[in-house]
Amino acid sequence: MAKVLGVGGVFFKAKDRDALVKWYRDVLGLDMQDWGGAFITPEAMAAHPGAGTVFSPFKADSDYMLPSTKDFMINLAVDDIDGILARCAEHGVKPVKTFPDEFNGRFAHIIDPEGTKIELWQPRPISG
Repeated sequence: MAKVLGVGGVFFKAKDRDALVKWYRDVLGLDMQDWGGAFITPEAMAAHPGAGTVFSPFKADSDYMLPSTKDFMINLAVDDIDGILARCAEHGVKPVKTFPDEFNGRFAHIIDPEGTKIELWQPRPISG
């Protein structure tokens, strides 16, 4: 039976594409290529047991995306949330929310220059 294998990409419009590409490269350390995007292989996630991709519609009246006014957010799995937040701070980006450690890992929210909420997630390893 045919099935979805995973998320093949996140594509969105930007008011200032070049500035946003630079921000994602400099602030979050994404390996942004000359064509304007990053190619993230599944092996990077597979190397961190407990990591995966979540696909989840929210109710229309959810306030989880706030303070962004967009109808979506981007969750990025990271290997070192403290290191990412330190890099963010070096570029003047402060989290809008941090969370206590949770069952499935650590989370923090930041906002990109165009108002998109980015949820940083450091997965908690699955214990066997």
